[in-house]
Amino acid sequence: MAEKQFDLVEKIRQVKRPGTSQLIWMGVGLIAAVGLFIFMQGFVACWRLTALPGIAPATCGGQIIPPVTTPERTPVPGETVVITPTIAAPQAELPPPWDGASRVTILIIGLDFGDWTADRSGPSRSDTMLLLTIDPITKTAGMLSVPRDMWVNIPGFGYNRINAAYYFGQSYSLPGGGPELARKTVENFLGINIQYYAQVEFTTFEKMIDTIGGVCLEIPREIRVGRTYEHSVLLQPGYQCLDGKSALGYARARDVNQGIINGDVERAEHQQQVILAIRDKVLDPANFLPLVAKANTLYNELSGGINTNLSFNDAMRLAMLAKDIPLAEIQKGVIDYTMMQDGTVNINGHAASILRPYPDKIRDLVETVFGSGSVQPLATGSLEDKMKAEAARVVVINGTGVEGMAARTSEYLKTQGMNVSGVGNTTDYPDKYYSPFPGKTIIIVHAGKPYAYQYLKTLVNFSSQSQIVVDFNPDAPEDIVLALGSDWNANNPMP
Repeated sequence: MAEKQFDLVEKIRQVKRPGTSQLIWMGVGLIAAVGLFIFMQGFVACWRLTALPGIAPATCGGQIIPPVTTPERTPVPGETVVITPTIAAPQAELPPPWDGASRVTILIIGLDFGDWTADRSGPSRSDTMLLLTIDPITKTAGMLSVPRDMWVNIPGFGYNRINAAYYFGQSYSLPGGGPELARKTVENFLGINIQYYAQVEFTTFEKMIDTIGGVCLEIPREIRVGRTYEHSVLLQPGYQCLDGKSALGYARARDVNQGIINGDVERAEHQQQVILAIRDKVLDPANFLPLVAKANTLYNELSGGINTNLSFNDAMRLAMLAKDIPLAEIQKGVIDYTMMQDGTVNINGHAASILRPYPDKIRDLVETVFGSGSVQPLATGSLEDKMKAEAARVVVINGTGVEGMAARTSEYLKTQGMNVSGVGNTTDYPDKYYSPFPGKTIIIVHAGKPYAYQYLKTLVNFSSQSQIVVDFNPDAPEDIVLALGSDWNANNPMP
């Protein structure tokens, strides 16, 4: 064994070191390899003869064909629009965990008829786009439906029907896929913040309704529902209880031959009607607690047909919040024919019917559903920056038993940028929510000021949910009342 090792060492020693010319050729080879790699990288990135994932860079020649536009920057009806990606689409970012105070908006996406056929080539387009929004401070909610043929600017792809956003996101394997590009497109179109999306498969929707025992609602007239005429059911006018398949068919019917008079607008109204019927069934006292008890099981059974960026825990928190919102506080809105106009364009040589929006009228509807100011630019920066920009009117009340504590706390909060509009004792501001000398500090919220609320919640470091009271009162002279209890004496952050 020792002799073999010795022979190997001798052979290694006898190998000649590379000469100067060899080193030069090795360097040339390395440079050529790097150059070939860069060339092939660009060549593959711009390849169009076969399908490859991702978007071709804007530097690839011969692909940017801007549409003919009017002075309002929308394509001229009848002109040919060639749809190609021109810029990188927005990156997908996970939404931050819900803080329990901020408004939450979810885009519900249902796909078009093609999902039902096994022979469909390529991704589907979104057939349904419905926004659900909840404001936990005011305990109000809203629903807003967007027609699938709305002519909008899709990030990275130019103008097209809004239902194409899902298709492009899936076709080009963008971050977050179709749901994320659809979410961003609707967000840009309406000028509101949409945190979450949920794309629901038809079979899952049917199963969900069957799981809760069907839904009951008012059918306006005879309406034929079903995937095909041969497999359809004629719903009779009046109060009807529907199983999952019939409820889905009712929510999807849009043709005049089915009995739908007002096309997509009426269909959107029916979809909202079905959602409220689901709400009524789930919140029925006989159903609510049993459903909550088996929430984990139901989630596991249904989650395979739901593509969402909303966590299970946040979904449960939102469900518990939604049950406390009265029906009268749920605002419904559908973009109807007073807010848009029929039009036609040629997309890649194919005639397409579109709906051109009237932005001012749609903006008014958004403000009605989401509340005044909801379409303004969102506050940016840290929680402190947002709190300052919000300028909530805060009253500080002394219930600690220590003279001057409210005044000291008020001055401290002002140094932090808070808008303190009043200071006093519990006798100056009597309220049913606290005693003259409460043991624990309490926050009473009268208006939707989530950043001030969240800032104070963090500052006080509550040990019990009972220390937070939401008493929505738009006529109150203050937005938030901070009633200091005896616990504040030892736990306040003031120097």
